[in-house]
Amino acid sequence: MMTTLKYEMMIVLTEEFNENELKTWAFNYAKTLRRWNASEIAVISRGKRDLAYEIMNQNKGNFIQINFSSVPKCIENFSGHLKFDSNVLRYLILNKMDNVKNF
Repeated sequence: MMTTLKYEMMIVLTEEFNENELKTWAFNYAKTLRRWNASEIAVISRGKRDLAYEIMNQNKGNFIQINFSSVPKCIENFSGHLKFDSNVLRYLILNKMDNVKNF
């Protein structure tokens, strides 16, 4: 049986999105995660922010955080989708358990 892990993903999208387009984009990716049996999906818009450095001629980006639980195999599939999405400037997927320290 595959172990389900908790993940936190931060995605930086191009700045051209308006609020409705941003919601639609995030909702479609949440549906994709659901199709791959991810659970506990939470999408949080972190707003438009200045980037520390220019990425693909962009100085600002829309930040989206998606928290979810999934088997590790799903992460590989999802990363593939993000790599080929022209709206995605950068993304980072963290296993939340990796950040837990034992004292």
